[in-house]
Amino acid sequence: MKTIRQILKKKGRKIWTISPATRVFDALQVMAEKDVGALLVVNGKTLVGVFSERDYARKVILQGKSSKNTRVSEIMSTPPIFIEPEYIIEQGLALMSAKHVRHLPVMENDRLIGIVTIGDLVKSLIDEQKVVIDHLEKYIVSNTSIT
Repeated sequence: MKTIRQILKKKGRKIWTISPATRVFDALQVMAEKDVGALLVVNGKTLVGVFSERDYARKVILQGKSSKNTRVSEIMSTPPIFIEPEYIIEQGLALMSAKHVRHLPVMENDRLIGIVTIGDLVKSLIDEQKVVIDHLEKYIVSNTSIT
């Protein structure tokens, strides 16, 4: 089973962050520019939350707030739910499912080292399953005798 570290190695460790004081409108612009569904909210070097499209939809739009007058700190998901790099894919998926999140910051020794999405984990799991299926098919074919 692949670890979160292995997924980060393949995916890369690019992280897009904002400060808690960032206005929601500005955060949305960054998300659009970077084509991401969430930004990590850091205060100095400390991860303090996650701001996602879901936060915007549920905590700004539906509550009648203005994205230009609301700070990310008012609506971000906090405390941040994170994963460590030695966890395996299934543990990441289980955590995401249990906590109803689609983005997981990756922390190692209290340091932010990356982020994985549900898409990253599902893709990796599917890739692993394809390899297993391929091996099983080859095994079956090689052990089938024609009589």
